[in-house]
Amino acid sequence: MRPTPTTRPRALFAMGRRHRDALFAPAEIQRLTAYVDIDPDHVAQDLTEEPALEDVEILITSWGCPVLDEEILARAPALKAIVHAAGSVKHHVTQACWDRGLVVSSAAAANAVPVAEYTVAAILFANKRVLEIGGLYRDHRSSLDWSRQFPGFGNYRRTVGVVGASLVGRKVIELLRPYDLDILLADPYISTLRAAAMGVRPVDLDELVSASDVVSLHAPELPETHHLMDARRLSLMRDGATLVNTARGSLVDTEALTAEAVSGRIHAVIDVTEPEVLPVGSPLYSLPNVLLTPHIAGSLGGELHRITASALDEIERYRAGEPFAHAVHHAALATSA
Repeated sequence: MRPTPTTRPRALFAMGRRHRDALFAPAEIQRLTAYVDIDPDHVAQDLTEEPALEDVEILITSWGCPVLDEEILARAPALKAIVHAAGSVKHHVTQACWDRGLVVSSAAAANAVPVAEYTVAAILFANKRVLEIGGLYRDHRSSLDWSRQFPGFGNYRRTVGVVGASLVGRKVIELLRPYDLDILLADPYISTLRAAAMGVRPVDLDELVSASDVVSLHAPELPETHHLMDARRLSLMRDGATLVNTARGSLVDTEALTAEAVSGRIHAVIDVTEPEVLPVGSPLYSLPNVLLTPHIAGSLGGELHRITASALDEIERYRAGEPFAHAVHHAALATSA
């Protein structure tokens, strides 16, 4: 049952100071203070000795929020809601929060937008062989027979395999609809009927990997998805196919991917790696068939304000006694990011 909010609930920022500064500009602070009673200059980064916690009804969290365990919750008797101005809540929302009956919201849907945009750009560039052609053109500085160099290149009727119908995966599928692509989906939790409604064909993962020109990963980080793309599965990829990973580095066996990429057999666009920053000697930094970026697909710069707008919308709904539009449900966390 949803808790009844007070007329002007007391709120507190619980996140890293730099994240508060990046997310909440003066105009957004002005909107926030119209909804809640909050000290906009105070950011709690350590809740163990936070005096303001006792009267707080809404915690506004983001990256850098401390873990909300039983000890912290005991010091927050008035707390009813957590509004997370970021994606996953797994790092700070504990079982104690659910046992307490707190309502939780996340801006994961807002954060999914730039990740999906990056992914779609990567898919379209991969099929068009933009990186390789750009590199050859830079080196030769003359016109070559690109069709001979890359027979069949382009996006018309190419096959894209989406692994995981997560928020990002579903957004990628949505953004790819205007293009003449065949889209496969591997997700054990999606029925055939639901996949058909999404305009994709459901297949098992091995079939997807072997049939796709681009394999794009959007599965959550779970024990069963660790090294989902291992040496065996990478070997199933078509010669010249591209692996795109904007999900979690742990989904891919880095050693196996490196071996395949060094051979030149497959291509890769990788935004997340295991480890998070690869050793300086990794060949993935310099291979012509690999684009490696430093975890930039998610919200950065001006994109952060989409997340802020989502969080503010949720706070406005809460104050009006309405349910969250982007509520996080405990049962769903087992199979989500």
